[in-house]
Amino acid sequence: MTQADLTVALEAARPTRQRIIETAARMTAELGWSRVTMGALAEEVGVSRQTVYNEVHSKDALAEAMIMRELLVFLAAVEKGFDRHPDDPAQAVRAATRGVLEIASENELLRAVVSGTQGADTDLLPLLTTRSQSLLAIATSVVHDRLTTYDLDLSPAELNGAVDMIVRTVLGHVVQPTGSPRATADAVGRAAQRLLG
Repeated sequence: MTQADLTVALEAARPTRQRIIETAARMTAELGWSRVTMGALAEEVGVSRQTVYNEVHSKDALAEAMIMRELLVFLAAVEKGFDRHPDDPAQAVRAATRGVLEIASENELLRAVVSGTQGADTDLLPLLTTRSQSLLAIATSVVHDRLTTYDLDLSPAELNGAVDMIVRTVLGHVVQPTGSPRATADAVGRAAQRLLG
Protein backbone atom coordinates (compact mmCIF):
# COMPACT_ATOMS: atom_id res chain seq x y z
CA MET A 1 0.00 0.00 0.00
CA THR A 2 1.42 3.37 -1.01
CA GLN A 3 1.31 6.53 1.11
CA ALA A 4 -1.38 7.91 -1.23
CA ASP A 5 -3.48 4.75 -0.77
CA LEU A 6 -3.07 5.00 2.99
CA THR A 7 -4.13 8.65 2.97
CA VAL A 8 -7.26 7.83 0.94
CA ALA A 9 -8.10 4.90 3.24
CA LEU A 10 -7.68 6.99 6.39
CA GLU A 11 -9.83 9.78 4.96
CA ALA A 12 -12.59 7.31 4.05
CA ALA A 13 -12.47 5.80 7.54
CA ARG A 14 -13.35 9.11 9.22
CA PRO A 15 -17.07 9.34 9.94
CA THR A 16 -19.00 10.97 7.11
CA ARG A 17 -20.62 13.54 9.40
CA GLN A 18 -17.22 14.66 10.67
CA ARG A 19 -15.87 15.01 7.12
CA ILE A 20 -18.94 17.02 6.10
CA ILE A 21 -18.62 19.42 9.03
CA GLU A 22 -14.86 19.87 8.58
CA THR A 23 -15.26 20.47 4.86
CA ALA A 24 -18.09 22.94 5.44
CA ALA A 25 -15.89 24.87 7.88
CA ARG A 26 -13.05 24.99 5.37
CA MET A 27 -15.38 26.04 2.55
CA THR A 28 -16.93 28.75 4.74
CA ALA A 29 -13.49 30.13 5.56
CA GLU A 30 -12.47 30.09 1.89
CA LEU A 31 -15.69 31.07 0.11
CA GLY A 32 -18.08 32.52 2.68
CA TRP A 33 -21.14 30.86 4.18
CA SER A 34 -23.54 31.99 1.44
CA ARG A 35 -21.54 30.02 -1.15
CA VAL A 36 -21.65 26.78 0.84
CA THR A 37 -24.48 24.75 -0.67
CA MET A 38 -25.40 21.19 0.14
CA GLY A 39 -24.62 20.23 -3.47
CA ALA A 40 -21.19 21.87 -3.47
CA LEU A 41 -20.46 20.36 -0.07
CA ALA A 42 -21.47 16.89 -1.26
CA GLU A 43 -19.22 17.21 -4.29
CA GLU A 44 -16.29 18.38 -2.17
CA VAL A 45 -16.70 15.55 0.36
CA GLY A 46 -17.31 12.96 -2.36
CA VAL A 47 -20.77 11.86 -1.25
CA SER A 48 -24.28 12.37 -2.56
CA ARG A 49 -26.32 15.44 -1.72
CA GLN A 50 -28.81 13.15 0.03
CA THR A 51 -26.01 11.81 2.24
CA VAL A 52 -25.21 15.37 3.32
CA TYR A 53 -28.89 15.92 4.20
CA ASN A 54 -29.06 12.58 6.01
CA GLU A 55 -26.03 13.51 8.12
CA VAL A 56 -26.75 17.18 8.91
CA HIS A 57 -30.44 17.65 7.91
CA SER A 58 -30.32 21.35 6.98
CA LYS A 59 -27.96 24.23 6.38
CA ASP A 60 -28.89 25.76 9.75
CA ALA A 61 -28.15 22.45 11.48
CA LEU A 62 -24.84 22.30 9.61
CA ALA A 63 -23.94 25.79 10.82
CA GLU A 64 -24.84 24.81 14.36
CA ALA A 65 -22.67 21.69 14.11
CA MET A 66 -19.74 23.75 12.80
CA ILE A 67 -20.11 26.25 15.62
CA MET A 68 -20.30 23.51 18.26
CA ARG A 69 -17.25 21.80 16.76
CA GLU A 70 -15.27 25.03 17.04
CA LEU A 71 -16.55 25.66 20.56
CA LEU A 72 -15.29 22.24 21.64
CA VAL A 73 -11.81 23.12 20.35
CA PHE A 74 -11.83 26.32 22.40
CA LEU A 75 -13.18 24.56 25.50
CA ALA A 76 -10.42 21.96 25.25
CA ALA A 77 -7.92 24.83 25.46
CA VAL A 78 -9.72 26.11 28.56
CA GLU A 79 -9.58 22.68 30.18
CA LYS A 80 -5.89 22.33 29.33
CA GLY A 81 -5.11 25.72 30.89
CA PHE A 82 -6.83 24.75 34.11
CA ASP A 83 -5.23 21.30 34.15
CA ARG A 84 -1.78 22.90 33.95
CA HIS A 85 -2.38 25.03 37.06
CA PRO A 86 -4.39 23.00 39.58
CA ASP A 87 -3.19 25.14 42.52
CA ASP A 88 -3.32 28.66 41.06
CA PRO A 89 -6.64 29.89 39.66
CA ALA A 90 -5.26 33.14 38.23
CA GLN A 91 -2.51 31.28 36.37
CA ALA A 92 -5.10 28.77 35.18
CA VAL A 93 -7.22 31.60 33.78
CA ARG A 94 -4.12 33.13 32.17
CA ALA A 95 -3.12 29.81 30.56
CA ALA A 96 -6.68 29.09 29.41
CA THR A 97 -6.97 32.59 27.96
CA ARG A 98 -3.70 32.29 26.10
CA GLY A 99 -4.69 28.91 24.68
CA VAL A 100 -8.04 30.25 23.50
CA LEU A 101 -6.53 33.38 21.95
CA GLU A 102 -3.79 31.43 20.18
CA ILE A 103 -6.39 29.13 18.64
CA ALA A 104 -8.55 32.12 17.71
CA SER A 105 -5.65 33.88 16.00
CA GLU A 106 -5.19 30.90 13.67
CA ASN A 107 -8.83 29.89 13.22
CA GLU A 108 -9.88 30.51 9.62
CA LEU A 109 -13.58 29.86 10.26
CA LEU A 110 -13.62 32.37 13.12
CA ARG A 111 -11.91 34.95 10.92
CA ALA A 112 -14.52 34.36 8.22
CA VAL A 113 -17.37 34.86 10.70
CA VAL A 114 -15.77 37.94 12.26
CA SER A 115 -15.06 39.46 8.86
CA GLY A 116 -18.72 38.82 8.11
CA THR A 117 -19.59 41.10 11.00
CA GLN A 118 -17.51 43.79 9.32
CA GLY A 119 -19.37 43.92 6.04
CA ALA A 120 -18.53 40.73 4.19
CA ASP A 121 -20.62 37.54 4.02
CA THR A 122 -23.10 37.92 6.90
CA ASP A 123 -25.37 34.92 6.30
CA LEU A 124 -23.79 32.95 9.15
CA LEU A 125 -24.02 35.84 11.59
CA PRO A 126 -27.75 35.54 12.46
CA LEU A 127 -27.34 31.93 13.53
CA LEU A 128 -24.23 32.76 15.53
CA THR A 129 -25.90 35.68 17.29
CA THR A 130 -29.09 33.75 18.08
CA ARG A 131 -26.95 31.01 19.60
CA SER A 132 -24.62 33.42 21.39
CA GLN A 133 -26.45 33.08 24.70
CA SER A 134 -26.13 29.31 24.68
CA LEU A 135 -22.47 29.53 23.60
CA LEU A 136 -21.82 32.03 26.37
CA ALA A 137 -23.65 29.82 28.87
CA ILE A 138 -21.56 26.78 27.91
CA ALA A 139 -18.27 28.67 28.16
CA THR A 140 -19.33 30.27 31.45
CA SER A 141 -20.36 26.91 32.88
CA VAL A 142 -17.00 25.32 32.03
CA VAL A 143 -14.98 28.15 33.58
CA HIS A 144 -17.28 28.29 36.62
CA ASP A 145 -17.04 24.55 37.19
CA ARG A 146 -13.26 24.63 36.96
CA LEU A 147 -12.96 27.60 39.34
CA THR A 148 -15.14 25.92 41.97
CA THR A 149 -12.38 23.33 42.42
CA TYR A 150 -10.13 26.01 43.95
CA ASP A 151 -10.34 27.23 47.53
CA LEU A 152 -11.65 30.70 46.72
CA ASP A 153 -12.92 33.09 49.36
CA LEU A 154 -15.85 34.26 47.23
CA SER A 155 -19.59 34.07 47.69
CA PRO A 156 -21.54 32.35 44.91
CA ALA A 157 -22.63 35.75 43.59
CA GLU A 158 -19.05 37.05 43.60
CA LEU A 159 -17.80 33.96 41.80
CA ASN A 160 -20.58 34.23 39.22
CA GLY A 161 -19.70 37.88 38.61
CA ALA A 162 -15.98 37.13 38.31
CA VAL A 163 -16.59 34.28 35.86
CA ASP A 164 -18.93 36.42 33.77
CA MET A 165 -16.35 39.21 33.54
CA ILE A 166 -13.52 36.83 32.67
CA VAL A 167 -15.48 34.96 29.99
CA ARG A 168 -16.90 38.10 28.39
CA THR A 169 -13.48 39.76 28.36
CA VAL A 170 -11.86 36.76 26.69
CA LEU A 171 -14.68 36.48 24.14
CA GLY A 172 -14.27 40.16 23.35
CA HIS A 173 -10.60 39.56 22.59
CA VAL A 174 -11.46 36.49 20.51
CA VAL A 175 -13.71 38.60 18.30
CA GLN A 176 -11.57 41.74 18.26
CA PRO A 177 -8.02 41.17 19.50
CA THR A 178 -6.08 44.21 20.68
CA GLY A 179 -2.73 42.59 21.43
CA SER A 180 -0.83 39.34 21.21
CA PRO A 181 -2.37 36.27 22.85
CA ARG A 182 0.42 36.29 25.43
CA ALA A 183 0.07 39.97 26.37
CA THR A 184 -3.71 39.74 26.55
CA ALA A 185 -3.57 36.53 28.58
CA ASP A 186 -1.15 38.16 31.02
CA ALA A 187 -3.54 41.10 31.45
CA VAL A 188 -6.54 38.80 31.93
CA GLY A 189 -4.51 36.75 34.42
CA ARG A 190 -3.70 39.88 36.44
CA ALA A 191 -7.37 40.86 36.42
CA ALA A 192 -8.34 37.33 37.46
CA GLN A 193 -5.88 37.54 40.37
CA ARG A 194 -7.72 40.61 41.66
CA LEU A 195 -11.19 39.21 40.95
CA LEU A 196 -10.54 35.83 42.52
CA GLY A 197 -8.56 37.09 45.52
